[in-house]
Amino acid sequence: MGTERRKHPRFESLNLLSYVCLDGNNRAVDQGMGRTLNVSKGGILLETYNPVDSEHTMVLTIGLKDNMVDIKGKIIHFGTDEDGKVKSGTQFIEMDKKTLLTLEAYVAEFEKQNDGS
Repeated sequence: MGTERRKHPRFESLNLLSYVCLDGNNRAVDQGMGRTLNVSKGGILLETYNPVDSEHTMVLTIGLKDNMVDIKGKIIHFGTDEDGKVKSGTQFIEMDKKTLLTLEAYVAEFEKQNDGS
C-alpha cells in the first residue's frame, strides 16, 4: 500500500468550471472548460478534453453550489483515461479569504455526510 501524501481528504464532487492558463508573466495563453471529479481544501481532480500545460498557473472559476469562486492552481500530476479525457491533479496555490471560507463550508458538508451527521 502507498502512503497517503495529501493533507486534506478528497470528496467526490462534480462541478463545472472554466480555466485560464497564465504564463510566467501572468499573460493568458490558454483557456477551456472542464469539471471537478473530486475536491478538497487543498485541491481538485480536474477533468478536461485537452491537456493543460503543467508549467502554467491556472485561474479556475468553479461553481460550488450557489457560489462561483476564483482560485489559482497548479497541476501536480496528470494522465489520460480510456476515453481520452485528461485528468489533472491540481493544487490550490492562491485564493482570497471569502473564497477560502466558501470552499471550507462546501467541504465541511461532505465531511458531515461521511461522519454520518
